[in-house]
Amino acid sequence: MGMFEQAWMRVSATVPLEPEVLVDDGTVYATLSYKPIGVVGAIGPWNWPMLISIWQIAPSLRMGNTVVLKPSENTTLSVLALCHVLNQVLPAGVLTVVAGDREVGAAMPGHPGIDKIMFTGSVATGRRIAEGASGTLKRLTLELGGNDAGIVLEDAFGDDEEANDAVAEGIFWGAFINTGQTCAALKRLYVPAAIYDTVCQALVRVARRMPMGVGLAEENVLGPLQNRNQFDVVDRLVEAAKASGADVLIGGDPDREAAGFFYPTTLIADIDPDDPLVVEEQFGPALPIIRYTDLDQAIAQANSLDVGLGASVWSSDKAAARAVAERIEAGTVWINAHGAIDPRVPFGGIKSSGYGVEFGVEGLKHVAVPHVING
Repeated sequence: MGMFEQAWMRVSATVPLEPEVLVDDGTVYATLSYKPIGVVGAIGPWNWPMLISIWQIAPSLRMGNTVVLKPSENTTLSVLALCHVLNQVLPAGVLTVVAGDREVGAAMPGHPGIDKIMFTGSVATGRRIAEGASGTLKRLTLELGGNDAGIVLEDAFGDDEEANDAVAEGIFWGAFINTGQTCAALKRLYVPAAIYDTVCQALVRVARRMPMGVGLAEENVLGPLQNRNQFDVVDRLVEAAKASGADVLIGGDPDREAAGFFYPTTLIADIDPDDPLVVEEQFGPALPIIRYTDLDQAIAQANSLDVGLGASVWSSDKAAARAVAERIEAGTVWINAHGAIDPRVPFGGIKSSGYGVEFGVEGLKHVAVPHVING
C-alpha cells in the first residue's frame, strides 16, 4: 500500500463529522446526524485501481457500512492484493471482493442486497449503472469522464524562459500524469494568440525532458497505456487531427508493432476547436493546444461540452484567474495547477461527468443517510 492510499485512509478515519443542531429556539430542537447506508457496492476503474478503491472503501467503512468491491477486469490482481492486506485487520465480511468480468459489475446496480453504488469510469457505463439502479432507487456516486479544459491567460508567460518552463511543467503534469489516464487530467488547453508560440515552445522543451518507458527503469517518468483499446483510441484521435492539418509539435508517431502499449508524448498545435481530439476524451498522452483571441470565446469553448469534472486557469494574477474560474462549468477549477486533489476537499463532477462527491466531510455524507430528530 502506497503513501497516497495511506493518506486517504487516515483523513477518512479522522475528519470530524459531529451531529449538528439545526434549530434551537426554545420551541423546536432539531438535530442532524448521519447513519450507515448498509452495503456499498463499489465498482472500480483500471487507471488508478488501488487508489480509487481506497477512495471508495475508506469513507464507506468509516461511516459504518460494509463494502462489496468489484475491481476492473483489467486490473484485478492489484486490488485483490490491496484488499488482502486490509482484510488482515478487518472483521470477516466487512470488505468483500468479487472479481469478474463486466457482467458481474452490471449485476450490482439492480441487486436488492446493495444499498449504494460508487462508480468511477466512463460516461456510458455510468448511464447504464443509473438505469440499473433505478428499480431499487439506490443512492449513487458517479465520477465519470472529464475532458478537462485549461485556460491560459496572457500574463501567465513572459520573457523569462526558466519561469515559462516552470509554468509549462505544471501544465504538462496536469495533462500527462499517469500518461494522461486520469479522469481529471487536463485534456484540452486554450492559449491566447499573443503568447501561443511561447507556450508551445515551453511545453515542447518540458516534454523532451520526460522519458517514457518500462517502469522498472527508474529514469522513466511516463509509462504505457493500460490496454490495447485505449492505445487505439488515442491513435485514432491523433491520426484524425493530423489528417485535419493540425501541427504535431512532438510525438504522434507510435510504434504499433512494439511490445507494450507505449504511445509517445504528443502535443498538437493549430488544431480546430471542434476537432475530435478536442471534443472527445482521449484519455492518453496527447494534448491539443487551441489558439484563442478572445477570452469570452475561450470560456465558451471550455463550457461547450457536456462534461464538467475539472478545469484550470493559469495566470500570474490570482484575482483575474478566480474571476475566470467562476465562469467555468466544472465541479473543481484549479488555479495554476490541475488535478491537485486533496483528501480534505470535496471532489465531483457536473453535467455528464456525474454526481455526488468524494473526499472530506461532504464525501462522508455521501456514503451515509441523513437522520433528523425534531422535537
